[in-house]
Amino acid sequence: MTVGQRIALKRKELGLSQEALGEQLGVSRQSIYKWESDTVLPEVEKLIALSRLFSVSVGWLLGVEEDARPEPSPELTPEQLAMVKEIVEQYLAALPRPEGPQGGGPEGTPADPDDSAAPQRPRRRRWPRVLAAVACLALVVALFNLFDRLNRVTQDYQSLQNSIQNVQYTVNSQIGSITDRVESILQSQNELTAEYRTEYLSSDLAANTASFSVYAVPKTYVPGMTARFQARSGGDTVELTVTEPDGNNAFSGTITCPLTDDITLSVVFVTGDKEETQWLEDWDYLYSSSFPMLNFWGGGLFFEEEDGVLPAQTPRDGVEPAAFDQSNGSELSIQDMDLQVGLFRDNQLLFWYEEETVERNVDGVLTPVRLWYRPREVTLELGHEYTEAILYTDGYGRQRIYPDAPLAYDETDGTWGGPGEYTTDNDPAHWNF
Repeated sequence: MTVGQRIALKRKELGLSQEALGEQLGVSRQSIYKWESDTVLPEVEKLIALSRLFSVSVGWLLGVEEDARPEPSPELTPEQLAMVKEIVEQYLAALPRPEGPQGGGPEGTPADPDDSAAPQRPRRRRWPRVLAAVACLALVVALFNLFDRLNRVTQDYQSLQNSIQNVQYTVNSQIGSITDRVESILQSQNELTAEYRTEYLSSDLAANTASFSVYAVPKTYVPGMTARFQARSGGDTVELTVTEPDGNNAFSGTITCPLTDDITLSVVFVTGDKEETQWLEDWDYLYSSSFPMLNFWGGGLFFEEEDGVLPAQTPRDGVEPAAFDQSNGSELSIQDMDLQVGLFRDNQLLFWYEEETVERNVDGVLTPVRLWYRPREVTLELGHEYTEAILYTDGYGRQRIYPDAPLAYDETDGTWGGPGEYTTDNDPAHWNF
């Protein structure tokens, strides 16, 4: 499985929608969609948040570990072994040492048997050292057992936490399922249709429109009834009136509306002066998905700034955009794309980057590569946010902005850095250039 498939699998196991998961992680539904379609890899902190939420390891999410919950090792760590050694050495140092030899010859040599006046040296007792060694051994064994029990307690605690989380997720999933069923029952009771369906047919990018087939059978048909299908797209509403149903009292047709990311389809049944409206379906992100996904390779504002100055770049240090098809995640060539890369301050263009094509050895073949680089240095000003962004223009004149991570001054530590979140604002109307 890919990273996106693993995220989608765990999300569905918890009974969460893309929007609900995005709310828990503090990101948009579009970000979740991009992760699950493998067009964008989640940032490190988001991967950690996902691993905690899903109760799996980051390695499992990335596909480098088979087990989602690896068991901790019960063996002592080097730090714990050093602690045991230090305790034993301190214990031995605190033991009383035996007194030196008395009378006779040197230590270990018996006194002259003829010297009756010489005091007899008492025999050295070895049992204190034996007992000390045994005590040390017992202490080490006890410490090993203690650390082993601590590790087992830690494992049990982690297992308990995972069990509690699983119970919580199960309960939440069941609650969500019950809620969906209740909503479905209430909706079916309030529905005006016995059957309905919608289908996305195609988009006309030149006209910037989307077409849908619509079908609805009223629950109660009255002779002379007509149907008016509506498509609300952005601020516009398009209507399609069907005056005659087919033999099964079904009203159907094809409706075309402006292509946006928020399209709602509904039907209005008209009987004389009475009008009753029934929602049919929402279609999201059709406009966004009609563009390729563009990411940044190379370049960037991070790790290059020094003392608040962004240096000029050489072509090989510049930005190399990468393009992907949003429908299947396959990489696209940017050679014939109309692209511009610029530096923005508070979404206001400072200047466009220079473009240069260089040849790169790819699998033994010299391949032309388009690069964009910063032609001059930039002195950063406090209180402003700086962003590199790609402007894409398709063959129909439609435009889309793809911003990289922003750069701003962090007053808490007195350095230039990113505020953390990539902006998802791709609307050129919100950027001045």
